[in-house]
Amino acid sequence: MASNMRGLTQFIADIRGARVRELEEKRINKEMANIRKKFKDGNLDGYQKKKYVAKIIFTYILGYKVDVGHMEAVNLISSSKYSEKQIGYLAVTLLMHENSDFLRLVVNSIRKDLDGNNEVDNCLALHAIANVGGSEMAEALAEDVHRLLISPTSQSFVKKKAALTLLRLYRKHPDVIPAAEWALRIVSIMDDEDLGVVICVTSLVMALAQDHLTPFAVCYTKAVDRLHRLVIEHEYAATYAYYKVPSPWLQVKLLRLLQYYPPSEDPNIRSVLHNVLQTIMNNSAEPSRNVQHNNAQHAVLFEAIGLAIHLDTNSPLVGTAAVLLARFISSKETNVRYLGLDTMAHLAARADSLAPIKKQQDIIILSLRDKDISVRRRALDLLYSMCDVDNSELIVGELLRYLKVADYALREEMVLKIAVLTEKYASSYKWYVDTILQLISAAGDHVGDEVWYRVVQIVTNTEDLQEYAAKVVFEHLKAPSTHESLVKVGGYILGEYGHLIANEPGYSPIDQFRLLHSKSQFCVAATRSLLLSTYIKWVNVFPEIKPQLVNIFERYRHVLDAELQQRACEFYALASRPDEDELLQNVCEEMPPFPPRVSALLGRLNQKHGDTGDKRVWKKTLLAEPNGGAAGTASSDTGDIMGSLAGLDISASSSQPATNGGSSDLFSTMVESGVPRVAVGPNIDRWFDKLTWSAEGVLYEDVQIQIGVKSRYQGHIGQLAIYLGNKVPSPLTSFTTSIHVSDPDALSVTFAKIPPSTIAPRTQTQQLVHVECKKFFSTPPVLSLSFLAGSHQTLAIRLPIVVTKFFEHVKLGSTDFFERWKLIGGPPREAQQVFPIELTTAGQLDLTKHKQVVTGHRLNALEEIDPNPNNIVAAGVLHMSVEGKVGCLLRLEPNREAKLCRLTVRSTSEDVAAEVLKLVQKPLKAES
Repeated sequence: MASNMRGLTQFIADIRGARVRELEEKRINKEMANIRKKFKDGNLDGYQKKKYVAKIIFTYILGYKVDVGHMEAVNLISSSKYSEKQIGYLAVTLLMHENSDFLRLVVNSIRKDLDGNNEVDNCLALHAIANVGGSEMAEALAEDVHRLLISPTSQSFVKKKAALTLLRLYRKHPDVIPAAEWALRIVSIMDDEDLGVVICVTSLVMALAQDHLTPFAVCYTKAVDRLHRLVIEHEYAATYAYYKVPSPWLQVKLLRLLQYYPPSEDPNIRSVLHNVLQTIMNNSAEPSRNVQHNNAQHAVLFEAIGLAIHLDTNSPLVGTAAVLLARFISSKETNVRYLGLDTMAHLAARADSLAPIKKQQDIIILSLRDKDISVRRRALDLLYSMCDVDNSELIVGELLRYLKVADYALREEMVLKIAVLTEKYASSYKWYVDTILQLISAAGDHVGDEVWYRVVQIVTNTEDLQEYAAKVVFEHLKAPSTHESLVKVGGYILGEYGHLIANEPGYSPIDQFRLLHSKSQFCVAATRSLLLSTYIKWVNVFPEIKPQLVNIFERYRHVLDAELQQRACEFYALASRPDEDELLQNVCEEMPPFPPRVSALLGRLNQKHGDTGDKRVWKKTLLAEPNGGAAGTASSDTGDIMGSLAGLDISASSSQPATNGGSSDLFSTMVESGVPRVAVGPNIDRWFDKLTWSAEGVLYEDVQIQIGVKSRYQGHIGQLAIYLGNKVPSPLTSFTTSIHVSDPDALSVTFAKIPPSTIAPRTQTQQLVHVECKKFFSTPPVLSLSFLAGSHQTLAIRLPIVVTKFFEHVKLGSTDFFERWKLIGGPPREAQQVFPIELTTAGQLDLTKHKQVVTGHRLNALEEIDPNPNNIVAAGVLHMSVEGKVGCLLRLEPNREAKLCRLTVRSTSEDVAAEVLKLVQKPLKAES
């Protein structure tokens, strides 16, 4: 093309001939000035526009900013000449981003090229759509691309480009593509005679099927049939044989697609699939000298092994696969070792018997020291998956030894896995405590809070373990260098159970105090806060060292850190009370056992791996827990010790030992990251407002679904029963629910169990939701629903969870009420508003309604407090698990003559006062 445009050729030659950058910039500036002048003068023909736009494109490719030529490029797209249209499309895709205003001008031209009968124009338009891929372009042209894909008159190369263009649009803007509606028509193209078309369409189906399994279920049969024709019947063109392997790319895609679905129950399909997998494994039994052939064959083989494990872990195919994998993990090629270990980890996580894998245990352990970090990581995953009660001590011991020299990128993950394995397969108390404390000592900064939380939790819940744990942690603290996590464990355990060893030589109270306090000078404020809690415990049980402990409190009363200072002042006041005072004994009582819940270690471990985008059904459980066991439960072979160690968790409210702040349960969170669009309407707002001060009622209703709520609260804990009713004579399928909380640190809202996926016709299902108020909050959580009912429906509504739900009644006499009212004082801890109210039909104040609203917000309406009988006076206390309790007083003064009401709220927290005012006045103003 450049040879036909001498001006472009000369411009490129001048640029290349520039000896320094200044000369290059001078030549470009001169050319851009000339181009601007030409475009401004107008009257250019198509050739001249093409030439000048080509120069602009070349300048842009060199890295210079261009601000001219956009409109001319748009005009070139409409040209009937291919060379001009090509330059126009090239300029559009390079010079314009997906949100450019100029793109709106080219949509009609692109649609015209898509609808035309010229295949070259079709391809240019498809290239532009795929490269730009903006949301507006996707919405406007997705239907045209789909039509080009399914058209029986489209050429094969056009179908391939159309399929890949749709794939690009779906990955960027999945909501634009109605995948479920197009499913059957797209899947039918998998029977195309051209394998190139099949490869492209299979890539599209893989992306769509992961998110729309049911509509694309028919692709399962198509994939099995195509594999049979490729592998067994050798039905393919010679051009699609890559080093004698029939279309390995297509084989890999089809084998992976089958892993997105559960195994078929059809015996014919299972038989055909078995023959295909057996043939693939037989073909790979003997390696070839040709590297390219081996690479292609191995790619297919490893995917086939993954599918065989997915179908049936007890089949002879899996036995054959285990033999092949044993050979691969000893290979000299790094990629082959990596794939062998990765696939063997999949097998270990799913297989009923680990015997074939245990035969390779020595080789796997050696792989921890492989020169490639990816191989080392896969070896770690495999050891984690293959660990059981028989080899746990050996594997954990090897991991502990390797931890000291492991890559920093691996250490945090190794710590979590060692902690999980140690807990799950502990054969004795001694081994568990020794191992976990060695782990904390060796891992240092890589020990997350979840690990040491878990240790103190298990020690607290296991009485027989407490004395031994106190001794062992004392010995570990004697080391010259002690990491802060071990100091935390030592502070907690010695504070609770140090008295169990205090009478033995070398473990006296003063020895414990000196050892622990000697470590505090190297610790951060949070750890020293924990140690202060340990010292106040010792004041109660070790009166002989009380002077030394009181001296510590006295010194910390003057530090700058607010948390340390507050603790020291409070503990100093407690320790200074008479020895016989029962208050100190009550405050320093031994910690009760933690409630049984799921381990947070597994949740943290899953977070480390994140979402790879691979949605094969077996991937969800591959790394969830060792050897495919149930998360947080013990194997029946591990002995009775696991009755105490398993099934527990550390939550923010109960398990962070004597420190400030908390960590939410990472394993059970149901909160989404995005904020859904909330449904609005007069009825929706009225239903929500009513439920903020009542315990049950309708939250939402339309022609398809009704949502009702029942609730109960006690202190900072609450429970909602959400009733989902299907009002139509057909089921609501693909039903999904999720909850969004704007501030998870302040409010925890989780489902008690996984929500149902289908609601039968004319039936109702119930979902329980657990609620915990940690801190003050003002934004209610949002319940998001999506389901299929003829078409895809989505709904997001606010849940009636407001701060007043966590109030409890307070009984006060007249004197106490007004004393506290005056003590709180006016603004900013007072919120007041005057608003109009309506009278009853008899022209009277609706005092009953007023009182119902106030008491509905869980404030105690106090009788005979205010001299005016029409006024309502109420009091309550807000309960929060992290921030504690906050008192609140309310006074409602309606005026019948003026038809106005004055509402005043006072609280020690100005946020609470403002929020209570807003919540209470709204139903009074709207419905009185």
